[in-house]
Amino acid sequence: MTTSGPFQFAKYYKRPQFERPQSRDRAAESDDDQMPTENLSDLLGQVSENSTGGIDSIIGELERLRGKLKTDAERIQREIEEYAALSQQVMQFTKVISDGVDKVRASVDRPQEKE
Repeated sequence: MTTSGPFQFAKYYKRPQFERPQSRDRAAESDDDQMPTENLSDLLGQVSENSTGGIDSIIGELERLRGKLKTDAERIQREIEEYAALSQQVMQFTKVISDGVDKVRASVDRPQEKE
């Protein structure tokens, strides 16, 4: 999985080819500036195919990103829980040390009995 920054729309969109080479016979037939029905149908099919392919690519990329977000969210949640547990342990350890220091001080501050 690689992240390359912002979404690159141009990477998934292919501009349809509106001009195709024509044979001499076909060129003579279409001299009246009207596109034959079969060419229009082919062009529409190509535009539809390119658009559908681009949309499918975008959907795939979004699904991949959704999975990455879910994985990252789960990892962050685990790390937060681990941090909270560690923080609690540090607080308990600090209290134990503080109590121990207080006991040492109390024993040092107590007057010594002479024998």
